[in-house]
Amino acid sequence: MNTSVNGSRSRPLCFYSAVGSRLSVYHLDPQTGRLALRGGADMPAKVQYAWRHPSLPVLYVGTSSAGPRQASLENHVSAWSIAADGSLQPLGQSQILPARPVHICVHPSGPFLLSGHNFGGGNLTVHALNPDGSIGAAVAQHEVQDFGIYPHQVMTLPGGDYALIVDRGNSPKDERPEDPGALRTYRMTDGQLGAGQVVAPNEGYGFGPRHVAFHPSGRWLYVSDERFNCLHVFALDGSLIDPQPLQTLSTLRDPGNAKQRQLAGPIHVHPNGRAVYVANRADGVIEQQGRQVFGGGENNIAVFEIDPTSGKVAPVQHADTESFHVRTFSMDGDARVLVAASVKPMATEAGPVAASLTVFRMDGVLLQQLHREEVATPGTELQYWTGLGTVCTEPT
Repeated sequence: MNTSVNGSRSRPLCFYSAVGSRLSVYHLDPQTGRLALRGGADMPAKVQYAWRHPSLPVLYVGTSSAGPRQASLENHVSAWSIAADGSLQPLGQSQILPARPVHICVHPSGPFLLSGHNFGGGNLTVHALNPDGSIGAAVAQHEVQDFGIYPHQVMTLPGGDYALIVDRGNSPKDERPEDPGALRTYRMTDGQLGAGQVVAPNEGYGFGPRHVAFHPSGRWLYVSDERFNCLHVFALDGSLIDPQPLQTLSTLRDPGNAKQRQLAGPIHVHPNGRAVYVANRADGVIEQQGRQVFGGGENNIAVFEIDPTSGKVAPVQHADTESFHVRTFSMDGDARVLVAASVKPMATEAGPVAASLTVFRMDGVLLQQLHREEVATPGTELQYWTGLGTVCTEPT
């Protein structure tokens, strides 16, 4: 990696990739997209999600022995100090959680850590954070709240006065009917949660939200609908979400040709508010000559340009990741690169394709592939979480 008189823009970015319980640290060259492994740290259990403190060099990591369709055991959240080169050291004691933390986030001003749980009918845990960023005690809640059937993300609304649970619901299966989805808000006062708003178009039927992203202006909320491969645009007025979307459109390049296991995934808004990005992921298989191979579908990053007046969007690109099932992607704060991470290898007609990291250059709002890095996923391990950190402040 090179540094020069151009300063931080020529220095590598810290990048983190979790396979099983190992959280690896890479340095990423923003000019070439090349990644160099620089070490890592072993977590208490399999990494589920991670989130950086808004002002301190601290990374919070939610872990569990659980995973998709696995029992929720050995659940923790831990804090890790981030060194100038991106390396991690434990900070304080890890905290036990009641169930798998499918998603975590930190209050925007830093006093609380929120963990969302999708087992046991849905739950949300709030921990106080100490001044040094270490994790304090869980905040005992005075009121019982309804967190829905399947929380898949926990966030705070802009300003931090309200927490938001993205309740995905469940598709019908066998004799079980559909569980409706919803967006659920909770007023936060000193870590205490109070009942807020429930947004569920059509009473939540035909609505399967997975993740959300906020426009920098605070005026709009963008929702990735996992179960129906849609992007919803909602107006946002302070702490109130409009009950009906302004716009709903498919995330797919060819919505009329959706295959099995086609799912909308993570969503992020460009730092300047000009575009929203959604991952389309497919990993369904078919039998071919006695082998299970990829059965078709879209694995790409869908790019939608945002109208600055209305907040509505228009599709402008579907950038193929050349990998399968992108569960996480991230971009740096200067919007130079976007990195999409697939969870696992896949057998195809042409041969095996490894789990990978696909690095794109961000050209305005559009994406141009720079590099694809294969990632080893031993046994049944998955590349379950990844994230771009800040510029490395020490030369490498």
